[in-house]
Amino acid sequence: MLILGISAFYHDSAAALVEDGRIVAAAQEERFTRKKFDERFPSKAIRYCLDSRGVRLRDVDYVVFYDKPFIKFERLLETYLAYAPRGFQSFVKAMPVWLGEKLFQKKLLGEELASIDPAFEPDAKLLFTEHHHAHAASAFFASPFERAVVLTLDGVGEWCTTSVALGDQAKLDIVKEIHFPHSLGLLYSAFTQYVGFRVNSGEYKLMGLAPYGEPKYRNLILDKMIDVKADGSYRLEMSYFNYCTGLTMINDKFEELFGHPARSEDAPLGQIHMDIAASVQSALDHIMICLTRGIADEYGRDRLCLAGGVALNCVSNGKILRDGRFKEVWIQPAAGDAGGAVGAALAAYHIFLGQGRTPHDGGDGMSGTYLGPAFSDAEIEERLRAEGARFDVISDETTLIETTARALADEQAVGWCQGRMEFGPRALGNRSILADPRSAAMQRTLNMKVKYRESFRPFAPSVLAEDAADWFDLDRPSPYMLLVADVIERRHRPVDATLAGLAQLNVPRSEIPAVTHVDYSARVQTVHSDTNPRFHRLLSEFKRLTGCPVLVNTSFNVRGEPIVCSPEDAFRCLMGTDIEMLAIGNCILYKHQQNPALLLNYRDAFDPD
Repeated sequence: MLILGISAFYHDSAAALVEDGRIVAAAQEERFTRKKFDERFPSKAIRYCLDSRGVRLRDVDYVVFYDKPFIKFERLLETYLAYAPRGFQSFVKAMPVWLGEKLFQKKLLGEELASIDPAFEPDAKLLFTEHHHAHAASAFFASPFERAVVLTLDGVGEWCTTSVALGDQAKLDIVKEIHFPHSLGLLYSAFTQYVGFRVNSGEYKLMGLAPYGEPKYRNLILDKMIDVKADGSYRLEMSYFNYCTGLTMINDKFEELFGHPARSEDAPLGQIHMDIAASVQSALDHIMICLTRGIADEYGRDRLCLAGGVALNCVSNGKILRDGRFKEVWIQPAAGDAGGAVGAALAAYHIFLGQGRTPHDGGDGMSGTYLGPAFSDAEIEERLRAEGARFDVISDETTLIETTARALADEQAVGWCQGRMEFGPRALGNRSILADPRSAAMQRTLNMKVKYRESFRPFAPSVLAEDAADWFDLDRPSPYMLLVADVIERRHRPVDATLAGLAQLNVPRSEIPAVTHVDYSARVQTVHSDTNPRFHRLLSEFKRLTGCPVLVNTSFNVRGEPIVCSPEDAFRCLMGTDIEMLAIGNCILYKHQQNPALLLNYRDAFDPD
């Protein structure tokens, strides 16, 4: 049985194909269109999913959309009526889009699907699931657990912003909800805007900025802005927020509370912004711990699944894990809206159709997130030649691994493009830029000359799973780079304790300074030989050469660009940045050997994120 899941029309559209309950393909539309967070109908992602199994759309048993637009429209109307006449401007702006497109989404979806295959029958095969049900399904049914409690947190679905579901085998029931406008996702986004970053993309920056500050305003946030009960249930004080009635997240009262106006995007970052970031992160950590302790006490289950955009906050995730209320925690690696495509398909298979679950190979159902397109060596060579690239073909994997590891040990930045593309926001060793974490200058070099992004943003380490505990305070796998753990103390180096703010940048504080944040933390990916054998062998060879089983792993793109998908994407990124070497399939490319006429300027090629 084939079921196609779709998420679209809001943020980061995607498609996923489930065959007999197993996720066999998934990809975000942005990877094909090269438009970051592309929200349009995922026609290219759908075609990839179908082509990966050699089927047509008419062969699919059901297509499932990840939310219910009529309920969203109900929220829009009720919110306006509750706040009227305030909010008229945002209401008028939204209404034509709804009346002309979103309200009739079933018709629109049918037309889009018919453009892919005119023989597809939407009246018989098109289904809809609720937004939070899709998120919860993406976490529970893809997890290795037979029984778990599922916590979903995001900005907002139809009405729901926070939900608790109970999963048992092939059953999944939502048992508790918090509704719009009360939302942890929107709270965090409000602070994202206040600090001068873009909503729906800058939340990662806010999290990365937090360790540079002190949580001086944490109690102010918890006392004034949000009422949190002992079980984690909460309500926002809406007088500080503008998203119900305006076109911004915050208002004058929000700014007055902190005594500073909102920062503009191009203004310098000050200590106030770092302290604000630290404060809202600390407040979120507190609320998340209250929530997870509350559901642990109420439902008595020892396994937790997390989904929704807030579940990508790896700092809070690490604190939940270390809190110890749950024996095991599993987080959907595509926890945001893209993952709703996976959840919609799984929900239809298990809940709508009543199909049972079978154990996943390798522990969970995400296949390491390696669910996107792959290219054969012959395809790679043909595509690179068409781009005018100069490359060497390496006949055996051992030589490829040795060549790449030596380049990394020589402190070169290496583009690593291998196998199937990852699904979700993280590059996990198949579409990655890799570097030597022992280099004190590497964080600055990668940020300024390769990624073209803010200097304060940290980089993540990939480490051999079998060596992780020797470098990080982590006692379990973290294959999806969704947990923060500290570098163990014996790897620390002394630093000047009087340094504050951005003065802490570029100060070596461990044996692997390029991946050690200013608070000694790191967002760790453990690399396993069964899920990514080639990347595991590269790390092993780097360890043989250097004694270090860790590499810097950042996504293969520049700021504002989607992660590369194809050989052409990878070559262009090589030619537009200061990456020195590219290993793609069995082909090795060196930047200095390329035709200078093919050089590109990627610094301003994409809109800022």
